Amino acid sequence: MKKFLLTAAAVVSMQVAFAQTSAITNAIMHQQKGTLDKAKAEIDKAVVHEKTMNNAKAWYYKGVIYQDMANHPIYGKLMDPAEASKQAYEAFSKVPELETKKKEFTDEANKRKEALMSNMYAFALNAGVEHYNNKNFAEAQKAYLNAITYKPEDTTAYIYAAYAAAGNEDYAGAKKLYNQLVDKNLASANVYNQLLYISSNVEKNDQETLAVLEKARAKYPDNRNFMLQELDLYLKSGREQESMAKLDAAIKADPNNANLYTVRGNMLERMKKPDDALASYKKAAELDPTNFDAQYNLGVYYFNKGANLNNKANKMSLAEYQKNGKAMQAEAKKFFTQALPHFESAYKVQPKDRTTVQSLLKVYTALDRPADAKRMDAVLQQL
Repeated sequence: MKKFLLTAAAVVSMQVAFAQTSAITNAIMHQQKGTLDKAKAEIDKAVVHEKTMNNAKAWYYKGVIYQDMANHPIYGKLMDPAEASKQAYEAFSKVPELETKKKEFTDEANKRKEALMSNMYAFALNAGVEHYNNKNFAEAQKAYLNAITYKPEDTTAYIYAAYAAAGNEDYAGAKKLYNQLVDKNLASANVYNQLLYISSNVEKNDQETLAVLEKARAKYPDNRNFMLQELDLYLKSGREQESMAKLDAAIKADPNNANLYTVRGNMLERMKKPDDALASYKKAAELDPTNFDAQYNLGVYYFNKGANLNNKANKMSLAEYQKNGKAMQAEAKKFFTQALPHFESAYKVQPKDRTTVQSLLKVYTALDRPADAKRMDAVLQQL
């Protein structure tokens, strides 16, 4: 029988390969015994050595050992749990890449990786919060962006990363993050408000602002603030008729929408048409008696009518006052009486609105109701 002799180089090569495979075995044994520091030392050697650096088993057990360390009350102190979890996650991620044929560790690696994602997200988010509170906005943004990689469909990290970017005066970065939420159809009304702030106050770009508003209106068609901002831009550019036509078309399509009528009333007021505005506010209050804007603006309309008459009476000469003053003040009181139920309705809807409380205080005073006026004054002092 022919015998084959191994060369010295081949023997050395086999010894090295065995030594490195042995490092994986040793790491597993130490992990099973619970001596994680020794397990870490062994597996760290295995994943960098040329003979085992592409071994899926080595990377899988690196993930297992580092994951165990991150959660261990004693060994967890040897390494930052966030960093240990991150390295475990990255180790598990390499396993499917290396197992191109027989999938011995891939399924379990993917399961462990999935389980790690919530921890990784929490670690990254907490790191971002800590940096943000210390006004280290650039590092906060990095941490939040890292969190996004673990939960790309969660809006919190996007918003926090955008806040951090804005804190660092990186408005382009903030805008990009907010637009990613828009593209994913995950943008809240506040996200659109932030985009509007950037386009109108930072970039001072009316065209961009209008483009954002069109998206915001499509997503939140009943949002009164978006309606007003959009109409405001039309008015600023001298497109009053186009603006009113757009609003009337919206009312025709949705005739029971009280918000549309309050916006119409607001717009007519800006166009110096208070009586037309009154009709729109009345319609809004009829459709929705709890509509704050409609009730409050109706109160303002009647109160101002009464206040104007009182001012005229106060400016009269004695002879004029004796002839017409008392009748004019009586007429003013009728308007104050008309204003009162609207302010009271607005107060029920928003009891902490200072302007409403101040308006009620004035009306009660004008109607000689000192006890109610005193009650409103007490409320005002507490706001």
